[in-house]
Amino acid sequence: MRDILPGGEPASFPGGSTGVLVVHGFTGTPHSMRPIAEALAAQGHSVELPLLPGHGTTVEDMIKTGFDDWSSHVDQVYEQLAARTDRVVVVGLSMGGTLTLWLAARRPELAGIVVINAAAVPDRDTRDGVKAFIDSGAEVLDAIRGDIAKPDTPEVAYDQTPLRPLLSLQDALVDLQDHLPRITVPTLIIVSEQDHVVPPESSDHIASMISPDPQRLTLTDSFHVATLDYDQDRIIAAVSEFVSAVGGAA
Repeated sequence: MRDILPGGEPASFPGGSTGVLVVHGFTGTPHSMRPIAEALAAQGHSVELPLLPGHGTTVEDMIKTGFDDWSSHVDQVYEQLAARTDRVVVVGLSMGGTLTLWLAARRPELAGIVVINAAAVPDRDTRDGVKAFIDSGAEVLDAIRGDIAKPDTPEVAYDQTPLRPLLSLQDALVDLQDHLPRITVPTLIIVSEQDHVVPPESSDHIASMISPDPQRLTLTDSFHVATLDYDQDRIIAAVSEFVSAVGGAA
């Protein structure tokens, strides 16, 4: 097995009867979500912070994976966490938010979900463009990583985007549309007003499609990777409060 990028390692925190599954985004690593995971663990919750298949090593590893691999892994970690806790809340950033929505549509027993700048709207132009690059023989493109307003704040992530996995994500977003109305669990939607990776309108789409009226938190000072940005403390406070409200005491 290849070495994991320093800072991108997964983590597991034993704790109380409320479990929290924390999921990073496309080409990213647990690094982007570690502040949330550690804060929840410090409050006594049982927390899982997995590394998605193909992530955190080399882009060549990720090229071999797709949405089915990532969703299967998230579901497996969820089952393991649920087996040792009374209730589970899932928190996801970007594609981690997509995976959170995917899981919530299939696991109505979840205590609640938090999605942060989640990708939820398919983009045909993006899909067609990615497909054209693949057909031309390309496998990767330069990535947009570190979309963070706070200066000198690194993100442990790939500096290239593997195209076949990106295509699988776009296809998954199409499939997700029929499943969004099945989500009936309490939901907190966190969105950055300025996001150069996922349009903020994606969060409006989620809110319009799911059954319960979600809680909303709008961030004015952070970009896409908001969990490492100026609003980090606001996010941690909001997620902590939400987990306590829907999951009860740790």
